[in-house]
Amino acid sequence: MKSILGIGNALTDILAVLEDDSLLSQFHLPKGSMQHVDGTTGDKIWQTLKPLGVQYVAGGSAGNTLTGTAVLGMPSGFIGKVGDDELGALYLSDQKRNGIKSTLLKGVQSSGRAMVFITAPNAERTFAVHLGAALEMVPEDLKPEYFEGYDYFHIEGYLVQNQQLLRHAVELAKAAGCYISIDLASYNVVESNDTFLHDIVENYVDIVFANETEAQAFAKQEPEMAVETISKLCDIAIVKIGKEGSLIKSGEEFYRINSYPAQTVDATGAGDLYAAGFLYGHALGMPLETCGKIGSIIAAKVVEVVGPKIDIPRWKAAKQQIRELIAENL
Repeated sequence: MKSILGIGNALTDILAVLEDDSLLSQFHLPKGSMQHVDGTTGDKIWQTLKPLGVQYVAGGSAGNTLTGTAVLGMPSGFIGKVGDDELGALYLSDQKRNGIKSTLLKGVQSSGRAMVFITAPNAERTFAVHLGAALEMVPEDLKPEYFEGYDYFHIEGYLVQNQQLLRHAVELAKAAGCYISIDLASYNVVESNDTFLHDIVENYVDIVFANETEAQAFAKQEPEMAVETISKLCDIAIVKIGKEGSLIKSGEEFYRINSYPAQTVDATGAGDLYAAGFLYGHALGMPLETCGKIGSIIAAKVVEVVGPKIDIPRWKAAKQQIRELIAENL
């Protein structure tokens, strides 16, 4: 089985399901937004949420994707940076439990965390993110041996803000012969790193994952045209269009993949797990349409739970659906 290495912000998601928006107002967090907060504010929010009952989940975009590939049986590794603290230890143990080979470097600051406010009536997510030690990762932290033996290298788009780190990472991955994918992560990150991101995609990246707003920010076009434009810069372009499914373009091939039925509770991790399924299918040599369907199967499972971790019964159901789908292509 082909293997995959990922790099990203090692963030622990602290999930709180709230009855109303009062805490959002208290901490000046616009509903549905993702705001970066300093350590002091981050600690204050964490202490406020604790008594309300919170769920701790090792997250981060690339971390979520690698958890998915590992659970599917793909040898998976991860590079990130944490603090020497409780959340850092939790992150490491979670990755080990899921079978991920972790290279977790130690930073000076506390471990990064994403405090997720899930509010009524539509389970909308608002993020208060303190990157902490995750932000301390530098090009010099990366060693060629970290990349040896891996077939795929998956990049979390948020790292684009650390341009020197990301460029060094893709150079090492290319030298190691990796097939490189990137998830664009956030439209505002795409907008503020436009020239650099186009250069990286055109010269290093093989697969681009983007949602509607990210694709629009990158290609300055609506999804159907954006996937066409992005596909001219890389091998495979994927634009995820929420409940409408996804669009895949590679050369002359084009596919529109429908989403699978789901009782949506929380959309956290849907795009990350879609990427996991797609990459797993690609590693098996499946047709692109099948890769997209595998991604959609897993995305449909994760939206039925709070947070980015799928429970065992849903994983079993997903694996059965995937086995049946793969059998159709043999």
